[in-house]
Amino acid sequence: MVNAGQTETPMRFFLDTSSGVPVYRQLIEQVENAVVSGRLKSGDRLPTIRSLSVELKINPNTIAKVYNELEIRGILKTQVGSGTFISQASPDNDNDRREKKISSILGRFFREMNELGVKKQELVKFIEEFQKTENRKQKTENRKQKTENRKQKTENNKEL
Repeated sequence: MVNAGQTETPMRFFLDTSSGVPVYRQLIEQVENAVVSGRLKSGDRLPTIRSLSVELKINPNTIAKVYNELEIRGILKTQVGSGTFISQASPDNDNDRREKKISSILGRFFREMNELGVKKQELVKFIEEFQKTENRKQKTENRKQKTENRKQKTENNKEL
């Protein structure tokens, strides 16, 4: 069972408004991927609908739709008055989901690269460049988060 006083899981959500993928699907996929990868574990608490909608600047009904869909899929469990948590799941299920997800993503990726006529050497170069760019973005995001956390700490200390 989950403690009602447990803190929220520090998961960062990212929305790509130019992808053409609906926001709610992006969020469902991010939670599923976090569970499958082990970043979110059974009993971890997710942000409230209100706080996540404010953070992402989207309608609370969208977050409610995401949480509802994930609950139907057995990934989340809502405890009235306590919050929304990652449900109990067997590791075998997570491994199967992970392998299916990887296989699906790779299948789409390689089909599209083949359709574009991308050769193996070119593909390796693109992947390496992409990874470098993503690493730089992540470092920048981490620095921003640290700065934000320090600011919040300072503000909290001023209030005391």
